[in-house]
Amino acid sequence: MKAGLMQAGNTWEVWRQGYGLLTHRPETVTRVRELVTSLTSAGLLNDEQQAYAWLQAADRLCSAAMWVVVHMSYAQRVNLSGLPLQAHDFKPNPEGHTGGALNMVPAFVGYLLANVLSGRTRSWLMAQGHSVAAIEAVNALTGDVSPAQKGRYDRSEQGLSRLAADFYSYAMDAQGRPGVPLGSHAGPNTAGAVSEGGYLGFASLLYPHMPLPGESLVAFLSDGAFEEQRGSDWAPRWWRAQDSGLIVPLMVLNGRRIEERTQIMQDGGAPWLADHLRHNGFDPVTVDGRDPAAIAWGIVSAEAKLQAFAQQANPRYPAAIPYVIAETVKGYGFPGAGKNPAHNLPLPGNPHTDIRARELFNAGAQALYVPQSELETALQTLSVHGAQQRQPESRHALAHRQPEAPVLPMPEWAAAGAPPASAMQAVDHWFVQLAQANPHLRIRVGNPDELASNQMGQSLQVLKHRVNEPEAGVPESVHGAVITALNEEAVAAAALGNKGGLNLIVSYEAFAVKMLGILRQEIIFTRHQKDTNQAPGWLTVPLIATSHTWENAKNEQSHQDPTIAETLLAEMSDVSRVLFPVDGNSAVAALRHLYAQRGQVACLVIAKRPMPQCLDADAARALAKQGVCHVADVPTQAHLQLIAIGAYQLQQALKARRRLALHGVRACVTLVQEPGRLRAPRDATERAFVLDDATLGSWFPAGVPRVVLSHTRPEPMLGILRRLDEGPGRMVVLGYINQGGTLNIDGMLFANRCTWGHAVQAAAQLLQPGTTPDWLTDAELAALEGRGDPRAILEATN
Repeated sequence: MKAGLMQAGNTWEVWRQGYGLLTHRPETVTRVRELVTSLTSAGLLNDEQQAYAWLQAADRLCSAAMWVVVHMSYAQRVNLSGLPLQAHDFKPNPEGHTGGALNMVPAFVGYLLANVLSGRTRSWLMAQGHSVAAIEAVNALTGDVSPAQKGRYDRSEQGLSRLAADFYSYAMDAQGRPGVPLGSHAGPNTAGAVSEGGYLGFASLLYPHMPLPGESLVAFLSDGAFEEQRGSDWAPRWWRAQDSGLIVPLMVLNGRRIEERTQIMQDGGAPWLADHLRHNGFDPVTVDGRDPAAIAWGIVSAEAKLQAFAQQANPRYPAAIPYVIAETVKGYGFPGAGKNPAHNLPLPGNPHTDIRARELFNAGAQALYVPQSELETALQTLSVHGAQQRQPESRHALAHRQPEAPVLPMPEWAAAGAPPASAMQAVDHWFVQLAQANPHLRIRVGNPDELASNQMGQSLQVLKHRVNEPEAGVPESVHGAVITALNEEAVAAAALGNKGGLNLIVSYEAFAVKMLGILRQEIIFTRHQKDTNQAPGWLTVPLIATSHTWENAKNEQSHQDPTIAETLLAEMSDVSRVLFPVDGNSAVAALRHLYAQRGQVACLVIAKRPMPQCLDADAARALAKQGVCHVADVPTQAHLQLIAIGAYQLQQALKARRRLALHGVRACVTLVQEPGRLRAPRDATERAFVLDDATLGSWFPAGVPRVVLSHTRPEPMLGILRRLDEGPGRMVVLGYINQGGTLNIDGMLFANRCTWGHAVQAAAQLLQPGTTPDWLTDAELAALEGRGDPRAILEATN
């Protein structure tokens, strides 16, 4: 029997009795009663009876939201009278991660309840992006929907029916984009979402770095993801009260992956997990994951523990981070709970065609049904944002980051032609200036390995590794800003999570490939935000890929890999920027330009070894803005255009130009720092970012033969430069062709047919096809053809 909402004097007893499938364990009842008494004694609650009215209301919201979730998976409409649905009311092809979404409903309603009880809106992050139906169902019932959903999804029968019908409808608009503001994962149209959550495990890496001081975050974590993503155990290594807000990790422990039990359950369930967490510096507590009151208690209590630690005069790190384990079974509240099918569709058949499945659905839905009048009363009871003078949950702090624009110091420019120097040292020097000029912005440097080896020694000395026990004489500090771990995804998360601050990631190019998943999650979500007119306001996050393919020649091919740049170039170039600076001025100018932008992930491939200073300050600044510049001559006055993409490639192009000039062939050398600016745009947003046809034509006139020397493999770069390509008889691309080993830089260039000699040979094929011009000596030609000594090319003075 479901009891209705009662008057003030009976609210405690009515709540204690539970509602429908929602029961309150004695342990939960005791905990909640102590919490309400404590909040009242502290003056945070005026009336205990009001608190129990909120608790009652949360039960009804939870049950109603679970009712909506199962309709979203199976039904094309809802019936607010609660009458059974008929065969034609169901979807011919049901879909939805129903079990996880059902488990997320008590967790999310418990989060809302915690906010009501404490009068404060916390931020939230959900690892289980595929459980989005839970968030959408609760938001539609409370009315806290995104702008795109407003007027479409509400708690009327029409609004909830549209929500159910739209879920996995695969609707498409005329431009080929999703035709409804509702997806299968959390997205920009999910009010309050900050991450898709499609890449399991990344939320557990991000959350310790997300809230700023004075903020609070509840991170809903997945037990399946816990097993996929190591590095989540390191939160106590990184969290500091002095520069971070409060964090409450909350694992929904339902015990099942897609096809089997989780390893946690096989090893011993919640007690085993609690022991594991204690060993890794957490302070776990287990609550009833079926009960929003238990969830709310866990959140408020965990936060209070961490707050007490933060208020110590001299807190000793690592802090024992409170960790809430919300124990439940997959798909609790509906037939099929606890079985493997509950991951997706828990019923044994399709209610559209299977009468037994239809009976099970209607019986299961009836057990969750909340009469409309009772639900309205509950929602009015919980609608206290105005009275508590706080933002709705969709407006939580993390969802609307807009940090102050950074002060961008003027670099100490080198003169063109200055002695060779490391571009990374120039970056290092300028980044220290940037950090010192912006004390108001929290800094995170993600470092998977050797910051000093990558020529960022000054930054390391100033910002220091973050550790719990600093070693004397080593650049370490309890409050260091450099997050160092041999886990590329974990250190990238430190920067990507710090959207209220200033960030940098520095990695070996080859190892940065391991960051691709988390970078792509960020890029996709950001692009979707732009597409829905919600352009994010966080400062662009640069990833510097150094110790790169060509200069890591001394190592084996595991260290010779341009994949990170190639893959990020495949993403939309307005949010996923890839740049190839060639000297100190161009590197610093590029970085300075990027920090003036917002909502972008940018990969800069930078050599760390000394390179000639080719560009002066003005040229470097112009290059950062337009992505291209002429280094020598102009194509309209040349027989050939040599296009360089990368520092070592520019030097080879200049050598090739000098050799060609000796034989009366005039070659222009053009530097392309940002190839994505030249690509054929794939939609209107990217079209506004790339160079228009007229501008492109001014840099690369039609009819001029071209030889491209690329840092990357030739094939992906040829695709990016398709607008320049007038066919194989007019353009040749040289680059990394998967050759390598223990070589030096010149050896790498030769092995991959990317030396000045190969460029001259390619020029001959374009300018005098079918002939062998005397632009190369017999010894040089023999070397290029694999018949002679490579030193003829590598030691030529031109």
